[in-house]
Amino acid sequence: MNDHDAPEEVVWQGRFIAAKKRGKWEYVSRTRGISAAVILAIDDGDVILVEQYRVPLGRSCLELPAGLVGDHDEGESVEVSAARELEEETGYRPAHIENLGYFHSSPGMVSEGFTLVRATGLTRVGEGGGEGDEDITVHRVALAELTAFVAERRAAGVAIDVKLLTLLGPALLRSGGVEVAL
Repeated sequence: MNDHDAPEEVVWQGRFIAAKKRGKWEYVSRTRGISAAVILAIDDGDVILVEQYRVPLGRSCLELPAGLVGDHDEGESVEVSAARELEEETGYRPAHIENLGYFHSSPGMVSEGFTLVRATGLTRVGEGGGEGDEDITVHRVALAELTAFVAERRAAGVAIDVKLLTLLGPALLRSGGVEVAL
């Protein structure tokens, strides 16, 4: 029997994640069918980023704003969840949310995927920072300065989320390698 046909076993399950095994493969998934929305928020040549402490990394991480879909309301659409999360995390309310597709960030280890959306027509309606103890720092960065900003945050010890490659990709390709951008 190959791993494709092996039964899925739940090795451990908590409130938010489950550790699973199928054949020799071990991986993690979200519980309760919850998924995530990741928000590419662009406004007048700037991108809105967030920085927050991530326990699994043991340090802060620079990221695109994101949030869970269906954790507040099971019937909530990706677009409504994304708009709500963007406002909670960054203080910006979008006029439009466009679904850009579903993606997987680490398919060899995590079954979770996320829907990438583009938020446009942003209006600042609050300070952001997240809910409760999230302690999110909001960064508004000119796209032309993004590569330098990411390098500066990395030099300060901040982790960089892989989803920032959606914005850094062209600079990495032009440089012929990763030395310039990283």
